[in-house]
Amino acid sequence: MKYKYVALESYKRKEHFEYFNRLAYPYVGITANVDITDFLQKIKTNKWPFFLTFCYCVSKAANDITEFRQRILDDNIIEFERCRTSHTVALDDGTYCYCNLDSNMPIEEYIAYAIREQENARQKRTIDEDEKEALNYFFISTLPWISYTSIIQPVPIPADSNPRITWGKYFRQEGRTLLPVSVLCHHALVDGIHISRFYEQLTQEIIL
Repeated sequence: MKYKYVALESYKRKEHFEYFNRLAYPYVGITANVDITDFLQKIKTNKWPFFLTFCYCVSKAANDITEFRQRILDDNIIEFERCRTSHTVALDDGTYCYCNLDSNMPIEEYIAYAIREQENARQKRTIDEDEKEALNYFFISTLPWISYTSIIQPVPIPADSNPRITWGKYFRQEGRTLLPVSVLCHHALVDGIHISRFYEQLTQEIIL
């Protein structure tokens, strides 16, 4: 969980950081449809699970955006070398638990590792997370039952600075398969241009 401090004195978004960090709801978010037509064919050919494979691609894309790896700690900005994902795993009683994953490995290794970690998480059946460790996470969830156009995310008080990435049920449109993907970030760290770059990177990652 290595990180460095960002020098606020030379930080180009210092005024933006100070302004948005004072807001009661400092988040900026968007939902956009991502074309997964070729991605679906690839995972079917390789018999990879949809959620874990897409989670891998999301993690890779998010880690490529510097601002997505930044967090606010005691009114300072820290920047992680890499971030892990913390995603929801459905349980048999209709609730869920959390599972933490690292995507810093080839996809074939990741799938086997992620399946094991999900089963371990199901056995533990908890949503408890260490507050300091959680700084390093991208918060991931999915609504595979609904193709939505927007989503309202629960957020803590005081505000945290972890990006939240969610996707819904994919659907067909004009011969292509589209997936609604939502991103919510702390605006003191992330602007629209950074979110746009995440979507651009995600389209590259899902080529696999």
